[in-house]
Amino acid sequence: MVLSKSAEYGLRAMLYLVTLERDSYVSLREIGEELGISTSFLTKIFQKLTKEGILRSSRGPTGGVALRRPAGEISLREIVEAIDGPGIFTECVLGLPGCGERNPCPMHAAWAEVRSRLERMFDSETLAELSVRIKEQDLRLALEP
Repeated sequence: MVLSKSAEYGLRAMLYLVTLERDSYVSLREIGEELGISTSFLTKIFQKLTKEGILRSSRGPTGGVALRRPAGEISLREIVEAIDGPGIFTECVLGLPGCGERNPCPMHAAWAEVRSRLERMFDSETLAELSVRIKEQDLRLALEP
């Protein structure tokens, strides 16, 4: 996959969170157990999402994480960029600095097209839209069905 493991896990965890439709905080332990993701890895991911204003967190026995804004206002791009930065939408697929129209890599033209489609998709999809699709089509978020 083009996304880092952190971004993959972050997207899955955020989608799990919105499908719960809870007004209360959800524990990282619950999310990790349901999705098969270690709590320590989730903690690092959620710290970034909290710092970027996507999540709010609370400590203690009833603590956990919750969305800071409505799910319809949070795009997949915002989540990916909060975790990994904008590189997937701007950088060379081969990791070559300075790759562009003037000095392209062998994959430049093809990657530019794919990157543009990815950018549009990640910009337009929100947590709310995907949450509806997950419920209506009984889509999975965990590794095991």
